[in-house]
Amino acid sequence: MGEGPAARPSAAITPVQQMLASGTGALLTSLFVTPLDVVKIRLQSQQAPLHQGKCFLYCNGLMDHIYVCRNVSACSGWYKTPTHFSGTLDAFVKITRHEGLRSLWSGLPPTLVMAVPATIIYFTCYDQLRDFLRYGMGYQGDHIPLIAGGLARLGAVSVISPLELVRTKMQSRRLPYSELVACIRSAVAQDGCLSLWRGWGPTVLRDVPFSALYWFNYELVKAQLCEKYRAPQTSFAISFTAGAISGTIAAILTLPFDVVKTRRQIQLGELEAREGITTSGVSVKKPSSTWNIMKNIWTDMGYRGLFAGFLPRVIKVAPACAVMISTYEFGKTFFQKRNLDQARCGL
Repeated sequence: MGEGPAARPSAAITPVQQMLASGTGALLTSLFVTPLDVVKIRLQSQQAPLHQGKCFLYCNGLMDHIYVCRNVSACSGWYKTPTHFSGTLDAFVKITRHEGLRSLWSGLPPTLVMAVPATIIYFTCYDQLRDFLRYGMGYQGDHIPLIAGGLARLGAVSVISPLELVRTKMQSRRLPYSELVACIRSAVAQDGCLSLWRGWGPTVLRDVPFSALYWFNYELVKAQLCEKYRAPQTSFAISFTAGAISGTIAAILTLPFDVVKTRRQIQLGELEAREGITTSGVSVKKPSSTWNIMKNIWTDMGYRGLFAGFLPRVIKVAPACAVMISTYEFGKTFFQKRNLDQARCGL
């Protein structure tokens, strides 16, 4: 800790402007990397065939989205189970051939409903926490981005997790959005308030370490690139490169947790489906714990199973992180210049 709080840099932007910058980045990122994430998830979950009561998980570049199949014939109209994928390129070809090009952007609109707010919360909280620790508390050091990144992701996951679970329940029982409050009350009355955060653990195990590693490496690489090229301010190219490098490192180190999270979410979706299609009195098997899922994967497929979808995840995460952070930094720079110009005009 320094002798006193450091001075906040001039031309700081407001939280609302941070939200606008991160929201724009979220939209562009999801449009760009959705196909890569769809392929990654399909490679990870292809061992489980689609049948009544099953679910499959698809996503954009920002978050996962579960769809529960209550009726195979109804699902098959827009999701046809393809043959076994032998790799990333094979998955791209077969998904496009059997399901159409648009299927590579499956679930984009409903996922954006939560992905954009989650990203806004995440990036805004990170900047606010980082600045508070540096300029409010006076702490200095490379560990500041690591702490701020982990806490920001923890907050975003905790806020969004109940919404994801409720949305899955609504899909499995075909409830209209007008019955959202009734659905929440039913879930709380049946299993208690904590049931709204079911599946929170595996998500935290993957996303919080990823976020901490990502921001730690991003701030480090960005500072080194700025020093190397003697850039007084972070440029689009520097933030793009730093985002890609730090995202790749974090993706590789946290991939096993990503595989476990996919399996866990699929089990939760199947549970919701059975609750919606079975009669009362039929026992429903609880989803396996995170540790049990990891042990089962290791027993069945060895360490390779824990790194399933390695190539598409890395290929997806690197550009996703690069596009998101560079767009976000560009937006912040735009608002900083705008605020500075307004301050000068007010003199």
